[in-house]
Amino acid sequence: MFKVIMMLISAIMILAGVILIYDARLITKKFFGFGDQNEGSSGLKILGFLIVIIGGLILYFNF
Repeated sequence: MFKVIMMLISAIMILAGVILIYDARLITKKFFGFGDQNEGSSGLKILGFLIVIIGGLILYFNF
């Protein structure tokens, strides 16, 4: 049961990270109101990449 829950959590983390990577510019436009969107979108892409890596490691070592 614990393995299934951890697999679902890691899959959701991977999904959220991929969404952050691909929609970073739209999320930056919608939620943040500062002028330089390139820095905000690159920060969200880095955060999404780290979330994907962490979720992938949890999924890999869960088996």
